[in-house]
Formats: sequence, structure tokens, C-alpha cells
Amino acid sequence: MFKKMLLCCAVAAASVTAANAQKTEITASYGAYTQMDASNMHDGWGGVNTAWGALNLGVNFRVTPNIWVGPSYTFSSTTTEGGPHHSNIAYHAIMMNGRYGYYQNSIVKLYAKLGLGVEISHMQPRGADSYNKAYCAFQIVPIGAQVDLNRSWAMYAEAGFGAQGLFQFGFKYKF
Repeated sequence: MFKKMLLCCAVAAASVTAANAQKTEITASYGAYTQMDASNMHDGWGGVNTAWGALNLGVNFRVTPNIWVGPSYTFSSTTTEGGPHHSNIAYHAIMMNGRYGYYQNSIVKLYAKLGLGVEISHMQPRGADSYNKAYCAFQIVPIGAQVDLNRSWAMYAEAGFGAQGLFQFGFKYKF
């Protein structure tokens, strides 16, 4: 009896996964002025330059017609001011994101997004061993807009604040 129940659960999980496979998207974007720049996510190091922005990759799964959830990865880096102690910092953020679509017409879809996770600052001081420091990462987007280019591709822009950037621009591939 237990084996039959386990088999039924496995078949149900496979069916749900197959159904959700048709409702998945991969995102790639660039974000300017990140949470790492705005707050001290560099272990108190002095003379840290502003980072160049952030590259973001994510996978989203549709839960309901208006709600999407999924993980994302963000990379950014910066340096300290020059001189004999010139050093590097690499930022890695891993977050779980939720998106809610609140308006849609034939051209544009508007949504809000919230992400929460961990940011790991990889400190690389010159003349010393590298080490990591972890911080709370978040992303709050009250307004995001998506325009479908065709059935598979869309472009999007977001205005908010967090590890992924104050302003983001990117593309989505839907399958």
C-alpha cells in the first residue's frame, strides 16, 4: 500500500512539473546602483569605489496567472582606491523572488516584485588572505514593466531598490 501511495505521489509531482514547464521564464538583466553601493556591505573597508552595476540571472515559475516565483543570482564587483593596498571585492547575491502582475493591456504588463536572500561579499585584500562576509540581500520593485516581443521573448524594465539595482533593464525568454 505504501509503495502505491509513493508511486501516486511521484506521478502527481511529475505531472505538476510537466505542466509548469510550459510556464517558465529565464531572465537576464543589468541593474544600476545596487544595495551594495548604498550600504556598507564591504566589512567597513575604506575608500571603496562605486560598483559598475550588477548582472542578474533568474528563473521564474508561474504559480497563478498573476503570480510568479523563482530564484535569482546577482553578480557585481568593485575595487578600493589605488595605492599599495588597492583591493577587490566581488558581490554574489542569491535571492528568492516573487512577482505580482497588477495591470495588463495588449502592449504592456505592469508588476511589482519582492526578493529576499543572502549577499556574500568576497573580500580580496592585497597582501592578505581572501575571506567572505554575508549580508541580507533584498529587492523591492513597486513598478516593473514588460513588453512581449514575440511568444518567446520579452524585454522589461524595473524601478526599485536592492541588490539587483535601482533601475534594471533586461530580457526574458519564456517557454
